[in-house]
Amino acid sequence: MPLSRKCCATLGRIIGALALAAALAACSTVKLAYNNLPEISYWWLDDYVDFDDAQTPRVRDELRQLLAWHRREELPKLAALLQRMQALAPDDVTPAQACELVDAFRVRLLAVAERVEPAAAELARSLDAAQLAQLERKYHKLNDKYREDWLARSPEQQRDKRYEQLLDRSEDFYGRLDAAQREWLREQVGPPAFDPVEIDGERRKRQQETLALLRGLRADGQGAEQARAEVHAYVMRIGTPPPGPARERQRAMQQEACRTFAALHNQTTAAQREKAVRRLQGYEGDLQQLSGQPS
Repeated sequence: MPLSRKCCATLGRIIGALALAAALAACSTVKLAYNNLPEISYWWLDDYVDFDDAQTPRVRDELRQLLAWHRREELPKLAALLQRMQALAPDDVTPAQACELVDAFRVRLLAVAERVEPAAAELARSLDAAQLAQLERKYHKLNDKYREDWLARSPEQQRDKRYEQLLDRSEDFYGRLDAAQREWLREQVGPPAFDPVEIDGERRKRQQETLALLRGLRADGQGAEQARAEVHAYVMRIGTPPPGPARERQRAMQQEACRTFAALHNQTTAAQREKAVRRLQGYEGDLQQLSGQPS
């Protein structure tokens, strides 16, 4: 099962950027990036809010501490999940088994988010009006990019782009798919779960929620404990949206992804599954090596 990378932006991005360690650690081509994650994450986050001289050393220090914690506590748990995947890979799998693994990875990402909540809350309280304006400008740029990448395309072009993404991820894992497998994968792309317009709406809604939260923390002058509680509630809403269309869409997309993965895996040949096992073994070896390195 290919591992997805997590994007990041301000409060949500602060949490997401720090959680990026879980995704980076599972890719053999970015071991160097994992070891340099504090520096990478700092510059990534700085592009959103433009840290001042007082914030910079605190953010850098928190990122270094997070990496040390993640290396010590989380990499072994991710390696154990990869071992479970290796045990499943030679045989057919069910959508339920696939979703169980997805949920297990989500738990690990949530653990990272919860670990960083105190630092995220402290940073959120320190952002000034100019930094929030910078964040809002960054959101506008991201929305323009999303519009160019998805909304400006015709439905057929959107399906083609989505297909190419899925094909690239699948072949990176299994090796080249044959003509029948490719044709089957193309037929899986499109509505109802994947809808760029609805996804864009949810993105914008979350951006506005983030800005409202940050502005509220600044305007109300809330104490550390109250700020942390609000940040925690925000993290929980992202991880598990409240009942409503957003949760239903998230659930539908995950279930569709699990069905697609299981159905594709069950069409693969013995040689393709062997390649998948080797890929997983490589990922696990990377994590074992990274977890054994000094912080």
